[in-house]
Amino acid sequence: MTAPKATADPSKPARRGRPPKTQARAAGETRDSILDAAEDLFSKHGFYGVTIREVAREAGVDTALVHYYFGAKRDLFDAVFVRRAQVWNDERMDAINRYAEAHGEAMTLEGLLEAFLRPPFEWSLKGGPGWKHYSALVAQTNANPTFGGETMARYFDPAILRLIQLLKRVLPQARETDLYWAWHNLSGALTLTLGETGRLDRLSGGLCRSGDLESACAYMVRFSAAGFRAVCDPETRPQ
Repeated sequence: MTAPKATADPSKPARRGRPPKTQARAAGETRDSILDAAEDLFSKHGFYGVTIREVAREAGVDTALVHYYFGAKRDLFDAVFVRRAQVWNDERMDAINRYAEAHGEAMTLEGLLEAFLRPPFEWSLKGGPGWKHYSALVAQTNANPTFGGETMARYFDPAILRLIQLLKRVLPQARETDLYWAWHNLSGALTLTLGETGRLDRLSGGLCRSGDLESACAYMVRFSAAGFRAVCDPETRPQ
């Protein structure tokens, strides 16, 4: 005779512990789907042109699930923004530190700027649609007068400040004011270019393509290096 199967004692609380791996994996995939959908919509319509309901519909989930994972719309936007910002920051920081360590006092302005600018261009070139959506989102955010400055500062300032430290070594005659203004001009050009708006295509009658990011990066390195020199040169800089 076989012993009867043990049954749970209803008087005792259910055992708690980690959810099964399949459940955790499904939750992670749901979060990623929501972030991907939000990133796509925010990049096309901006923060104010997107609702939580639209994100949920695009992701194929219930609206309550978006709120459950991310809270309010601004929290969702921040989660979208930080997801790839860390990748950009880490790679740019690593690139300029490696360049500085390898070249020391022989650093050039072009070499330093190339090391800093290359990672975002490479991700936009080879990272797939999500990275292009993100580049467009960064371009919009950089120009947003309501919260753009605070958002860009929160996520990108550490790498930029490290770049400026190294620029001081390459351009010892530069005033800090000059370096910050030069960066300001480069920042606008960088985010506009990564946004691939097609403006350049129309303006040039097809001679240049905004999607030609290899050329865009090469031109930006040359253009920004010349700009930094002009702005920081004691004989030509504005007084």
